[in-house]
Amino acid sequence: MAYIPVQGFISSFRLLDILDIALVAFFLYKLFLLLRNTRAVALIKGLAFLGVITVSSRVLNLHVVNWILQQGMTVILVALPVVFQPELRRALEHIGRGRLFRSDHLISQEELAHLLDEVVPLSETLSKTRTGALLVFEREVGLNEIIDTGVAIDGLVSKELLGNIFIPNTPLHDGAVVIRENRIMAAGCLLPLTTDRSLSTELGTRHRAAIGISEKSDAVVVVVSEETGAVSYAYGGHIYRHLTGERLRQTLEGFFSKQPQGLANILKWRSGK
Repeated sequence: MAYIPVQGFISSFRLLDILDIALVAFFLYKLFLLLRNTRAVALIKGLAFLGVITVSSRVLNLHVVNWILQQGMTVILVALPVVFQPELRRALEHIGRGRLFRSDHLISQEELAHLLDEVVPLSETLSKTRTGALLVFEREVGLNEIIDTGVAIDGLVSKELLGNIFIPNTPLHDGAVVIRENRIMAAGCLLPLTTDRSLSTELGTRHRAAIGISEKSDAVVVVVSEETGAVSYAYGGHIYRHLTGERLRQTLEGFFSKQPQGLANILKWRSGK
């Protein structure tokens, strides 16, 4: 008798049900990509925890606790559209632009070559003139929350445009530039500072901001020191200093190239730091 419900389920299962499940799984996966590494993840974890407590209180017959949690969940569900407004807006923008079905982080070899040809000479020029700069290169983890803190640009990467942004004593000079693929998404962006107290006192606010955002995402961050002109890059909560133009080119190419040996080369270069 225990097998009858299973047999009935199997006999009523249709090919369209497979399509139905696959579509739901696909959109949940896309939703996960949109919300990953944003404040929404922490909120979802909190809701999941409250859900587990609610079910547990019902099983244990904790009637008062269960009633309070149910009332609280009702209020939270009503407030969710307000709390998740930025994430919902971002999802609708992706759908409207037709970007839901493709990766946001694909970059062709031609685009990568253009990016390197613009960024590397710029960094060398800024290094010679000791002009401070902070370039954040978005990878798999979206940086929309960081982009929203700056001035939207959405322009093709060029050394002339970047050079103008980082002219000293201009409004956008002290902020960070966020680059997605080979486009400048925003300038004057605010980055979280690292709380690592073991860092050298030689590292200023730009370097600490570069390390801070690299701790919270998989972004690659290029820093040009205003004091020394040294070019550095931060990744994974660590900073690697005193890069030559050629080493910077190899580093960025390693992170964004589709060739499998790219990251392996970066790890090999790090061992010499």
